[in-house]
Amino acid sequence: MVWVDQIIEGILLGGYYALLACGLSFMFGVMRIINLAHGDLAVLGAFLVFAVANAFDLSPFVALIVVLPVMAVVGWALCRGVLERSLRAGMLVPLLSTFGLAIAIENILFEVWGADTRSLAPMIDTLAYDSWSISEDLSIGRLALLIFALAVVLLGGLHFFLARTPTGRAIRAVAEDADTAELVGINSRAVYGLAAGIAVATVGLAGTLLAMRATFDPYSGPMQLIFAFEAVVIGGIGSLWGTLAGGIVLGIAQNIGAQFHPQGFLLGGHLVFLAILGGRIAISAYSGRRIARRAPAPRL
Repeated sequence: MVWVDQIIEGILLGGYYALLACGLSFMFGVMRIINLAHGDLAVLGAFLVFAVANAFDLSPFVALIVVLPVMAVVGWALCRGVLERSLRAGMLVPLLSTFGLAIAIENILFEVWGADTRSLAPMIDTLAYDSWSISEDLSIGRLALLIFALAVVLLGGLHFFLARTPTGRAIRAVAEDADTAELVGINSRAVYGLAAGIAVATVGLAGTLLAMRATFDPYSGPMQLIFAFEAVVIGGIGSLWGTLAGGIVLGIAQNIGAQFHPQGFLLGGHLVFLAILGGRIAISAYSGRRIARRAPAPRL
């Protein structure tokens, strides 16, 4: 029963990782950019919700309604001011630009709020620790289940939006080929700005849920970036439902690893990530060699 409990907890934890990785996967799928400031933007969202809730004595869920549009505007401004311009210079420049942005966000958060560790758990009353008892040895946390449900709803909503709405089809067209999309009247700049806004709003939501389930400080972003990146790679870059699957695999691996060693929580996830990444590289290399062998010899 202990292993069943750990697997269930890992699945629910995977919901948080999927929520965290959703924006990273979405932005790469549309703009082909790996945003190294992703984790720090999550922490920025957590600090904004904390500040609004604390200043006006609001529930974090109410403060989130105010902060999410702000995060969407931050994403749009980030796209127009940094990502669009750096993308014109090649694939490496956006990495350097977002790396610099991550450092800037960390230092701004430190200057404004200091290095103290904070949490939104005291502001959500018993939701932070309440659980439903399934049996004597098995219980499910209410907050963890809420986060998992939000992940499924968000990913399902984004999937429906991309598949069934005109704006979603425009985003898919630009993601496939921006130049061709421009020929049929789609404004790729507007699409990029919208995609960045959606991505940053989702990571702001993930940062708020991080603050509810754990603690955070100005330098919590890099670890969240690592978790998001591992979930995206495990599930397949650019795939929304794959991101959910990747988050679940990562969460289960971490929980099982923690049963063998205190440091196994992180090590288990990293080992699964490296194994899957190595397997995909090996399969890709093998497929490339087979294609090369089948190709006809050039005629002289």
